[in-house]
Amino acid sequence: MRNHEIKTQTPLLDENGNLTEPGWARRQLWDYRRSDIRAPKIRIKEWDYYIIIHDGKNDGTKSFAAAFTISDDGYVGLQSVSLLHLDEDREHTETVLNVFPMGRLHLPETSDAGDVIYEDKRLKMRFEKAASSRHITCDFDNFFEGKPLTADIILEQPDMDTMVIATPWEKTGHFYYNQKINTMRASGCVCFDGVEYRFNPEYDFGSLDWGRGVWTYDNTWYWGNGNAVVDGHSFGFNIGYGFGDTSAASENIIFWDGVAHKLDDLSFGIPDDPDPMDMDRPSYMKTWHMTSSDRRFEMEFVPILDRFAKMDFKLIVSDQHQVFGRMSGHFVLDDGTAVEIKDVLCFAEKVHNKY
Repeated sequence: MRNHEIKTQTPLLDENGNLTEPGWARRQLWDYRRSDIRAPKIRIKEWDYYIIIHDGKNDGTKSFAAAFTISDDGYVGLQSVSLLHLDEDREHTETVLNVFPMGRLHLPETSDAGDVIYEDKRLKMRFEKAASSRHITCDFDNFFEGKPLTADIILEQPDMDTMVIATPWEKTGHFYYNQKINTMRASGCVCFDGVEYRFNPEYDFGSLDWGRGVWTYDNTWYWGNGNAVVDGHSFGFNIGYGFGDTSAASENIIFWDGVAHKLDDLSFGIPDDPDPMDMDRPSYMKTWHMTSSDRRFEMEFVPILDRFAKMDFKLIVSDQHQVFGRMSGHFVLDDGTAVEIKDVLCFAEKVHNKY
């Protein structure tokens, strides 16, 4: 796997709507402009997704996670919130669907500035960007069993490396422009049913999945992400494959005290998973054995909860397994230093979409 690093500012797309230079970067060095896309508006996908995890092993409390999505996927918008009780094998995700938003949400063309806002009679959600932090607020009426959910969360984002990737598909005018921001220390809380789910910035973190692109119709991807404090250092990882042409760069990366350490290609080792299009055969709740071709990421992932969701409207299909669990093993930094980790709370997923 070649990892071509981009180091200078450049336009994302040429006059034909194709990527000017596929690769990866530590910042958003490609300039994304929605007006440069040559595909129909109905095919453009834009989203901001935050996941924040509290690991109760740090303070003797229960582990939980919250996720927030604002998205405009052309012919459908998916605005969702998840609250996951990771020690109790239960979760609830509530989604508001919008028909044919096609740019009406006005999502920013960069993650560095601008606010992401969604409001209707039932859901009010905002992702606000400040100089060195991100502010998530949410008011969701009738989130579950007639009860509302509210959230007010701050994610600290100091100057640090991120994972940015720009990769094509074989089809003209199709591309995937994505940023993962890890190790953002989290404070604040989610409130539901009289309970405060509070995050502690000493050991709790959030990650951002920021994406813009034009995809082909039928895709399967693998993605994993997590953060922790390891021996006094901030540690994060992003791993994934299966989505588009990654010959110029993978999205596999380690973050150690805010510095990126790039990895080669990687396999999740999901038990009984020989066919990327076969979602029913894999044993998602058995131990996964993750390995990279350069042997710099060798992990066992022990699942504790499968956030499974399936939607089949014939032309629109989504089959998702977002599996939360604990990861143990070792990784190797660029200078050859090997680091052991044990029971890091994180997630890994396999998703098949047709839309």
